[in-house]
Amino acid sequence: MADNIENAAAPEPAAVREAVCVHTMKIFDSCKDRDCHNDLRVYLTETSQEAVNGAAGVRAKGAELLYVDAHVEPVQFNRGFYSVDLSYYYKVSGETTGAGAGTAITGLAYCTKRVLLYGSEGGAKVFSSDAPIAEAEAIDVTSLKMPKAVVEAVDPLLLELRLIETQDGGADTAVFAVPEAIADAFDSPLVLTDEARKVYTTLGQFTLVRLERDTQLLIPAYDYCVPGKDCADSDPDDPCTLFSRIDFPVDEFFPPDTISGFSETYRGAIEELKG
Repeated sequence: MADNIENAAAPEPAAVREAVCVHTMKIFDSCKDRDCHNDLRVYLTETSQEAVNGAAGVRAKGAELLYVDAHVEPVQFNRGFYSVDLSYYYKVSGETTGAGAGTAITGLAYCTKRVLLYGSEGGAKVFSSDAPIAEAEAIDVTSLKMPKAVVEAVDPLLLELRLIETQDGGADTAVFAVPEAIADAFDSPLVLTDEARKVYTTLGQFTLVRLERDTQLLIPAYDYCVPGKDCADSDPDDPCTLFSRIDFPVDEFFPPDTISGFSETYRGAIEELKG
């Protein structure tokens, strides 16, 4: 990416044009994890549960990370530190073996974990003009002072998928509630009750977690980031070839540092086209 940006490499310190105050998200703390989520129940879809009820076993095919839900809470008696509670939602795929072998099965695997990170402290409540008052009223104002948790994760490694048969199954009470957006990722309703035949999985997960805050930073500015790669011309013999020879008017797309109006290069190019 840097190869396609002019002036991407910072020049000598003497080339700094100005000090610029920018508003950005600053990372205060981060961590990486290699988790082995063992013995997670796979809540199968109704069609998959029917297939498993008549199968001798199951075989693993793959797993997809659907979503990670993150909640941040301050840690009491440890100022500046926060607990980040993560909820992982996985779509697990496999197939039956034995009788009716080869029938595809899918289901939801769910697990949680908690990490502790430093997120500093903020006393100011930040409001923005792009948040209508109706939305602002629904927001807990204490959350406006909290750092933001950002989770980066890849799809997990499906390490194991196995079928377990128990004697006490079939309870009518759902084990937990599934968010609607997660349930929509499956082609049929999920079976959340305690079934006699259950599928369990083991997943390997790599995750990066960080805490960020809105902040203002004073940074050195060398120049604007101008793309150094021209867009490909689909027809070099097109009458617009003349136009393609004109240098890109950078100053017209970025605010000038001084009051100079249109760049002379751009004015000259316009006059050339008129002539």
